[in-house]
Amino acid sequence: MCGFFSLWSLIAVRTILLLISLALLPGCAVVSVADAVVTVAATGVSVAAKTTGAVIDAAIPDSDETDGQD
Repeated sequence: MCGFFSLWSLIAVRTILLLISLALLPGCAVVSVADAVVTVAATGVSVAAKTTGAVIDAAIPDSDETDGQD
């Protein structure tokens, strides 16, 4: 009789640990997806800033070039 209860308690403990592990996995997935979204957004902002800087540099002449003409 004692072996029967210990078997059921072992199964119960394994089941509880499995359920807890499965409950924590979606949290990791959410963090991973959020990290990917932030990385993509940061890369997009960086590229946009570099492009805007290049356009502004092309549109506005440098003051070094005009100083030599005086």
